Amino acid sequence: MENSYTIPTPKIQERLRFENPWWASSTPAPEMDFLPRRLYFDLFFPYVIDISVRRAVIVVGPRRVGKTVMMHHAIGAIMEKGVSAHKIFYIGIDNPIYINLSLEDLLQQALQASGGQDADGCFVFFDEIQYLRDWERHLKVLVDSYPKTKFIVTGSAAAALQAKSGESGAGRFTEFVLPPLTFQEFLHLQELTHLLKPSTTRWLNKEIPFYTAVNIKELNAQFFNYINYGGYPEVIFSEAIKSNMARYIRNDIIDKVLLRDLPALYGIKDVQELNRFFAYLAYNTGKEFSPAKLCKESGLDRPQINKYLEYLEAAFLIKVLHKVDENARHFKRITAFKVYLTNPSLRTALFSPVSPTDDEAGNLVETALFGQWMHRDNMNLKYARWKMGRNEGEVDMINLDDTRLKPKWCVEIKWSNRYVEKPVELKSLMDFCGRNNLNSAIVTTIDKETAITFKDLQLCYCPASVYAYTVGVNTLSQKQI
Repeated sequence: MENSYTIPTPKIQERLRFENPWWASSTPAPEMDFLPRRLYFDLFFPYVIDISVRRAVIVVGPRRVGKTVMMHHAIGAIMEKGVSAHKIFYIGIDNPIYINLSLEDLLQQALQASGGQDADGCFVFFDEIQYLRDWERHLKVLVDSYPKTKFIVTGSAAAALQAKSGESGAGRFTEFVLPPLTFQEFLHLQELTHLLKPSTTRWLNKEIPFYTAVNIKELNAQFFNYINYGGYPEVIFSEAIKSNMARYIRNDIIDKVLLRDLPALYGIKDVQELNRFFAYLAYNTGKEFSPAKLCKESGLDRPQINKYLEYLEAAFLIKVLHKVDENARHFKRITAFKVYLTNPSLRTALFSPVSPTDDEAGNLVETALFGQWMHRDNMNLKYARWKMGRNEGEVDMINLDDTRLKPKWCVEIKWSNRYVEKPVELKSLMDFCGRNNLNSAIVTTIDKETAITFKDLQLCYCPASVYAYTVGVNTLSQKQI
């Protein structure tokens, strides 16, 4: 006798046919195909189409950054290469109709629904795989059992997925991280890249690709649009969403992560406590915290704070940045750290948009710039802060050489032009560079662009908006090498 909780097979296959309209039309889903491709698509698609290596591709990243849309763009691109539409399956694991079905069950149901004979040569897309218990074991079995089938999956709780794929999928999974929109992508999707033009600058004793603003006033206006609204592709193309960011991001992104995803993955009982803790961090993005201060102001104990920080990093909502001293050495114990939102528009959703003249503008600019570096490969980002008697200092961003544990470069992030005329006020930066044998540093500005040498230190002044764009371009270029 069939269990009353079992969904009848015809209903499951009916849903699969609905999710895969190309089986009937041989064309991609129209509501997905008209959306422009993210620049990260060109990095992603080679992993999809490569059938020479028996590996599943796991796409991880925060909610609403375009993972599902990118899957559908890949489906269209596969068809353009001549693969039969009946060999391409898309299955949204978060649909309750698929409950109690394994990945192999779903594959077999899709084969029947599409009229296919076998799975050889098929491309199978599983969306939101974290909703399947023990997904990593199921996926490894599929990869081993169907060597001529390519599996591509997505998941939103990134670190939890990565941890599980590392434990159970060694040699079987390839991870691809899709971050929030970079400033470069934000301009690209709106066809606004004409606001900059290519250039070069001398940096670390070599010429590197750089950019300069064609219209710095308009570029800065777009930079603050990016800070307030720019992390999510859907927001760019919807005035309705922009006018009600709180509803869209807080309800559809933050609340689903804090109230559903994280509690389900980690067994969190007091979700409102986690919610309040995240709001506190979001309001203070880019600021330094001490564990003692966090305990006092949140009312939580140290172990609970450490867990919540880990969970929020797992969901790609925040990134914790640790500090080094004036000699770029790590502290023996953690006395302070900075917390950044992975996307500054999360703060707009919780509170209100920030203008260039607001007191909070500097921290949001710093958060946005940190976000451009966050997904660069082989980065060991830190900030420096020290106190020696009456001498205190701080440098905002440092990249450490993992081998020598010495800084490769440093950046002082300012939302001000005053340091162009008053480099003497950059005492901390000059002190740090002198101690660590750095002969150049970047200082961001509002709209000033120049280079000077002050006390044997080359200071490259660059508008923050131009710097954000340049880092995004160079990051993509590095990944394509």
